[in-house]
Parts: sequence; structure tokens; C-alpha cells
Amino acid sequence: MSETFKNRLLAKELLIGTFVKTPSPMLCEVLAGTELNMVCLDAEHSPFDRLVQDQCLYALRSQQMPSLVRVPSAAPEYTLNALDCGATGIVIPHVKTAEMAISVAAAAHFGAGGRGYAGSTRAAAYTTKKMPDHLADSAKQTTVIAQIEDVEALDVIDEIAAIEGIDCLFIGMIDLTVALGAASPKAPEVIAAAEKICTAARAFNRRLGIFVPSVADIPFWQERGVSLFLLASDHAFLRQGAADLLSRVRDQ
Repeated sequence: MSETFKNRLLAKELLIGTFVKTPSPMLCEVLAGTELNMVCLDAEHSPFDRLVQDQCLYALRSQQMPSLVRVPSAAPEYTLNALDCGATGIVIPHVKTAEMAISVAAAAHFGAGGRGYAGSTRAAAYTTKKMPDHLADSAKQTTVIAQIEDVEALDVIDEIAAIEGIDCLFIGMIDLTVALGAASPKAPEVIAAAEKICTAARAFNRRLGIFVPSVADIPFWQERGVSLFLLASDHAFLRQGAADLLSRVRDQ
């Protein structure tokens, strides 16, 4: 499951996923039964405590759905918690410097100064996986995505993109819009900033991800090297489903 996801990301396959913003294992179980390529739990902007996050990751893993967690911050304990619970990968918000990129990459991987080891976790199959196997599997499977969404990061984007252990740069269009004082994510200065991130990622062989509001936006970003797309969320699906229902009733 996880190895396939990372391999597909590194192979630049088109990957489509969505955010889950409701801390609900049941919703995750439903989405795990779809043909999405991954589900991302938004623990940065939604109230996922560790227990519910654990339950959501269990629900996703039970049906072989790759799972990302956008953690609340770059604090290493959030990365540790997500990966120990069995997340396929992590999305780290507000990566602003090369030093920060080095730190978050280390926190996601075992080794000197890196992720703490415990054999009692779901990721280690609750002590049934031998340490060498768990270390090897984690190295092959764990996916680290740095979200670039600050003006400070744009100034050192080549240095960030050069850091080994960062698999993908995720373009944070909305926070870039706010940071640049723009009126819309489609403003020229925001597009230019995103294209600068794309150029750096291509130069250092990093993959690219982005959230887009519409499937119509996908070709534009594919041309710039983006292969991982997050669209909508469980909230958006509920609202759209309700709107579609009312529209069908009114059209009778």
C-alpha cells in the first residue's frame, strides 16, 4: 500500500486525493472504499486529537487506502504520532528554510537524530515485525511532503528543494495569496510564486503537489510538473451533495 504510493509519486503518476476535515473514522472508512489515490487528514486546520487520528488511519489502512496527515506544525512529535499510527506520509505546513526542511525530513525517518523507534506501534505491526524489517519498510514507504506557502520560503526555495529526504513540495496557494497580499490565488504574483516553486522542484528532482478548486485547473499545473492533486474535502462533498439533491428536486 504505502510503498506503492511513494513509488507512484516518485514516478510522477497523476495522483488524486482529497482532504478529510471531520475527525471521523466512519467518513474515512467510506472514502477508503473509493478509487481515490490518497486521503489527507487535515490535522492542521481541524480538531484531530491523537486517538481519533489513530482511528481514522486504521479505517484507511483497513482498505489499503494511502493516508497523508497534514500535521499541525513541524514539531517532531506530530510527525512521530502520525507515522507510528500508520500514516503513509506527512504534509508539513509552513516550511520556510532549508534548516527546517532538514529537521522535518530527519523527524520522519529513523537514524541518528531522527524519528524515535518503538516496536509496539501499528506501523511496526505491534511488535510482530522485526526491527530491521520495520526500518527498511519505513525507509521505502514514508513520504515527506513540505508545504511551501510563505514569502520567506520563496527566497530560499532552491535550498529547500535541495534537501534530501523531502519527497515532494506542496504549493500552498491560499496562504501564498494571503502572504503576498493578493486578492485571488489566480493573481499574477501568486501564479508567479507557484511557478518559482515548480522550477525549483524540477531542478532538484522533487515531486510537486497542489490543492486546486476545480478539475479544470489540473492541466495547467500538470504542464508545470505537478502530479499530486488534492481537491475538495468531506465538507465540500456534503455541501455539493445537498445542492445536487435540491437541484434535482426543483427540476422535477
